[in-house]
Amino acid sequence: MLAETVGIEPGLNIESVEIILLIGAVVAIIARRLKVPYTVGLVIAGIILAFVPFGLKVSLSKELIFQVLLPPLIFEAALYIHWKELKRDLLPVITFASFGVVLSAGVTAAIMHFAIGWDWTMAALFGVLIAATDPVSVIATFKEAKVEGRLRLLVEAESLFNDSTAAVAFTIGLAFAMGQSMAVGTAALAMILSVVGGIASGLIVGYVCLWIAGRTKDHLVEIALTTVAAFGSFWIAEQFGYAGVHFSGVLASMTAGLLVGNTTELGFVTEKGDELIENFWEFTAFVVNSIIFIVLGINEAYQDFGRSALAIGVAIVAVIIARAVAIYPISAIFKRSRWKIDSEHQHIMFWGGLRGA
Repeated sequence: MLAETVGIEPGLNIESVEIILLIGAVVAIIARRLKVPYTVGLVIAGIILAFVPFGLKVSLSKELIFQVLLPPLIFEAALYIHWKELKRDLLPVITFASFGVVLSAGVTAAIMHFAIGWDWTMAALFGVLIAATDPVSVIATFKEAKVEGRLRLLVEAESLFNDSTAAVAFTIGLAFAMGQSMAVGTAALAMILSVVGGIASGLIVGYVCLWIAGRTKDHLVEIALTTVAAFGSFWIAEQFGYAGVHFSGVLASMTAGLLVGNTTELGFVTEKGDELIENFWEFTAFVVNSIIFIVLGINEAYQDFGRSALAIGVAIVAVIIARAVAIYPISAIFKRSRWKIDSEHQHIMFWGGLRGA
């Protein structure tokens, strides 16, 4: 409705993508010279572009975001996560991505309910929706800042895992909100199957693609097969489910990415293919980020925030408080263990918990 009102055309065409790529390239050059985050530059460019006569006016549909733009970003990010490092911190990562999401959603919902009178259903849905940190913005920001080591692993892995948790929880919550009856046991089973099914889909599709890749030395075929792994795992996961809840496509693409990224040394992919695969997915992520953040800027320029100023202000405060509740108490649990998280890392995880997933 908003898109029609302000003249924003739904979807993208070839001309729009070409313009976005040109702007993205220019912004990347300027951002590096000014030493500002590339993603911030893209959003600003999008806002400016919205006010240019005959400028670009596009929006992204839900289908385009989830089926075309999200899988390659998740897959590309998972490619660079080393399983040995992830395994060492798997317990805190899963804890942040599960209990952290629940805590964050609960605190946000309570504040929105008591502060501005939202009913519990709406407040809970908003709490779950905003509980997940955004893997797109987190990953892009960390790459620009050249953050490496355990900190990057914790933030990236949490953002990838909690996106799946929040997506499943939101689907179940939405079903309740729309009057669909679902027992607590059924909802819990649906969530478990969504996670397990997503991981299984990623493992199966990823392994099949690697098995085929191991029978060729053609690097173009190897790149094509990783593309199949990224999108195919997501698509297959979304075709199955239980009680109206699909298997997690995000977890499927992430699992496929982890599998591909951690088995190339076993000979499934040639050395040349490995290098070209990384280059291909780095470029793909650049294209997708350019599209997402420029279009985000364009659409933000048309928003009327006046009518929702109070709710927005309260929501910002609520999200900040909820993030603190999710990070610091959970970190304290691991204080006397081998998974201890430095206070500096906790602060960055707190402020680096960007939203929008």
